[in-house]
Amino acid sequence: MNRNWKRDIILFLTSQTISLFGSSLVQYAITWYITLKTQSGVMMTISIICGFLPTFFLSPFAGVWADRYNRKILIMLSDSMIAAATLVLAILFLTGHKYTWLLFVVSAIRALGAAIQIPAVGAFIPQIVPEDKLTKVNATNGSIQSLVMLISPMLSGALLTMASIEAIFFIDVVTAAIGVSTLLLFLHVPVHAKAMEKQATGYFSDMDEGFNYIKNHEYVKKFFIFCAFFFVLVSPAAFLTPLQVSRTFGNDVWRLTAVEITFSAGMMVGGIIMAYWGGFKNKIHTMTMSCIIIGISTFALGVIPIFWVYLAFMILIGIAMPIFNTPSTVLLQEKVEGDFLGRVFGVLAMISSVMMPMGMLIFGPLSDIIKIEWLLIITGILMFIQSFFLIGDKALIEAGKSVTKTET
Repeated sequence: MNRNWKRDIILFLTSQTISLFGSSLVQYAITWYITLKTQSGVMMTISIICGFLPTFFLSPFAGVWADRYNRKILIMLSDSMIAAATLVLAILFLTGHKYTWLLFVVSAIRALGAAIQIPAVGAFIPQIVPEDKLTKVNATNGSIQSLVMLISPMLSGALLTMASIEAIFFIDVVTAAIGVSTLLLFLHVPVHAKAMEKQATGYFSDMDEGFNYIKNHEYVKKFFIFCAFFFVLVSPAAFLTPLQVSRTFGNDVWRLTAVEITFSAGMMVGGIIMAYWGGFKNKIHTMTMSCIIIGISTFALGVIPIFWVYLAFMILIGIAMPIFNTPSTVLLQEKVEGDFLGRVFGVLAMISSVMMPMGMLIFGPLSDIIKIEWLLIITGILMFIQSFFLIGDKALIEAGKSVTKTET
């Protein structure tokens, strides 16, 4: 392991934070522009689909690329592709071509970039960081991302009142350029072993090999099955709470903003807790505790009649998210051989990008028939029950104990 790993990870996380900040500003600007200009639920649905589906379709290929090629280059290319699309959009808007469909196209391109970036970043971090520091680094990264997500909606809203949407587009182009330049000029990490070899098999053989690896890997297979169900159950809390708040407590903008801010603040606190605490000795116990908290809090969102108490449970869900995400990411980084990391993270991105929208296909129409409170109560109970699947499985508990990994 590189003795200068601290310098390398600081450079890497700094470049990613700068790039994420610009991307986040643009994402909120696009969402609010579509909302204010169209005031159409159908248009918002199309926007959400454009933001998810490309990630689902490209993730398996992107996972193969992350294992076959230089991961740093892939991260730089995805950032550059997103920035180029945003730059073209800014120029088109400036010349009077302010069409909503252009925003859908750019959202889809941004989702393609995310599909490339997610497995590459997940597989790249263990190349830099010693294994015993992965929890702290992933938790710190989670906290930084939560801070960006906390600040960006407020800043994006403020900028939209003072400047044009095109100005925000240009901010993203500049931040992406800074992020990519930082990686290119200052971060020098050796390419992982598989990327240096002559590739003897084709893309689809590599992809098939990745799926077989997951199918035959006891921990990864069971964890992914758990995630698939969990992502469906968490979708009402993720997507329907703003609608619930506007129906139940009133459609004041400050209430919707308060929900966003409290959740992001909770995630930031959860990341800080994980960075300093690190979780229980067995990572599965930490993940189980998080799922129990999310289940109970989701149930509470369905029964609480007081808005301030409602926000308190929203903070709790936010805190619990990094307590689940950090050990689950670290366990994959520890348990999966380096040559397969990209493909494993690619499949995880594919699961998350399809299961939550699939959940919305079920719960979205139901929310017009059944009160959202009942959907939250039912999914909260089911998540609470599902939590015990983690500690009830011997293979998962065994995987949570060890920190050994096959070096490549």
